[in-house]
Amino acid sequence: MLTEIRRDIRAAMERDPARPTAREVVFAYPGVHAVWGHRIIHWLWLRGARLLARTLAELNRILTGVEIHPAAVLGSGLFIDHATGVVIGETAEVGEDVTLFHGVTLGGTGTESGKRHPTIGDRVVIGAGAKVLGAIKIGEDSRIGANSVVVKDVPASAVVVGVPGQVVSRVGPASEDESKLPDLVGVSLQSLLTRVARLEGQGNGKQADRVIRPPKAGVWYGEDFSI
Repeated sequence: MLTEIRRDIRAAMERDPARPTAREVVFAYPGVHAVWGHRIIHWLWLRGARLLARTLAELNRILTGVEIHPAAVLGSGLFIDHATGVVIGETAEVGEDVTLFHGVTLGGTGTESGKRHPTIGDRVVIGAGAKVLGAIKIGEDSRIGANSVVVKDVPASAVVVGVPGQVVSRVGPASEDESKLPDLVGVSLQSLLTRVARLEGQGNGKQADRVIRPPKAGVWYGEDFSI
């Protein structure tokens, strides 16, 4: 248990850009407190003290803002940043050195029994507000973009963005910069508009009455829209 606690503290110190001290993590990080509380609660659950475990889990939720079912399996080095609004379901399994941001849900679909929550591989990062639903597997070293909704398996070392989540294979090391996550719909639309504008210009010399031009430096032309 002491080894697990030390690893949890180190995970928060290494992965939080605020670079907290060990004392700050111990006294002021509810996400870390939620994980510590769950480790005790899970131990009780496995030994048959289920009513006590459920009661303590509810107290853990009230104190930390993180709801974790006593049966959920959490790996070492889990870091829950900002904590508030995180929900981890009964049959969820979380690997080692995983990072979850606020508002993340590892939830189930339907009312069936048995395995119905996701399995998260090692070193996965799940952005704020993302929903990972069902008995799916998220491959190790993957990154789930903020507010994505993931309902199908994700291979290792991939990026998922959008609703529903679209999987993009990743080349090279992972980036912690949210601004570098791809905008699949936006890029596709921009490419289409560029091609249309080019074709309009290559026509018989008659320009369309109105053409929505592709954005320049990420900014759309306001005169092309009724705003």
